[in-house]
Amino acid sequence: MGHALGAAGAIVRRELRRFVEQRSRLASALVRPLLWLMVFAAGFQNVFGVSIIPPYQTYVTYQVYVLPGLAAMVLLFNGMQSSLSLVYDREMGMMRLLLTAPLPRWWLLLAKLAAGVALSLVQVYAFLGVAALFDVRLPALGYLTVLPALVLAALMLGAIGLLLSATIRQLENFAGAMNFVIFPMFFLSSALYPLWKIAEAAAAPVHYLCLVNPFTYAVELIRFAAYGEVAPVALGVVLGVTAVAFALACRAYDPQRGLLGRARAQPA
Repeated sequence: MGHALGAAGAIVRRELRRFVEQRSRLASALVRPLLWLMVFAAGFQNVFGVSIIPPYQTYVTYQVYVLPGLAAMVLLFNGMQSSLSLVYDREMGMMRLLLTAPLPRWWLLLAKLAAGVALSLVQVYAFLGVAALFDVRLPALGYLTVLPALVLAALMLGAIGLLLSATIRQLENFAGAMNFVIFPMFFLSSALYPLWKIAEAAAAPVHYLCLVNPFTYAVELIRFAAYGEVAPVALGVVLGVTAVAFALACRAYDPQRGLLGRARAQPA
């Protein structure tokens, strides 16, 4: 157990050190949600007016409504960014070296996932802090009650990114695949607008896609938790998707079955 915890700590410290050395990474992570909050939300405010927060049926401005969705946006982009680093490590040989360590493969991948979650939390709270400077904030206790929801949502999105990294062979192909995943997940969700607005304004298939999108449930889990409430359906979906995606990623990284095994079988 001591060796396993030491290895996990080393993996987390490596990712945190890499994040600190890449000083522009935090700034770039904040630009996207702040742009939506300060620029686009001002325009959408005229369209949506005030919105209803489900837990207490409280009327809030559109900027306050969209804040949890933009926090989830930070988690989504960082989850995909973490999977990009996995593809890079595999091309450089670091991932193969890591997976040959005398430890369970699922534990090593879980450590990589935990490192991504830690980075996601740093970026989300940095975004919430900057948003508060512009007088867009959660309830005072919401910054604490939302933490478990952020962790669970980050685990789900990180597990999806981990699975995605196992299916991409080359770093050059990652950008296209990442856009194919990120933008449909983000825009076909309740991050920017309530689902009932989508049902009114869009066709039924679009609303259905929003309902089967796991990111929708991550957003709702965060939104309810910010007001001290639990969304049972969202919680179940997030936990279920996390378990399935992580199990599939562990299988994909199995040298006898998955991507690494196929790569080893190819001639040099």
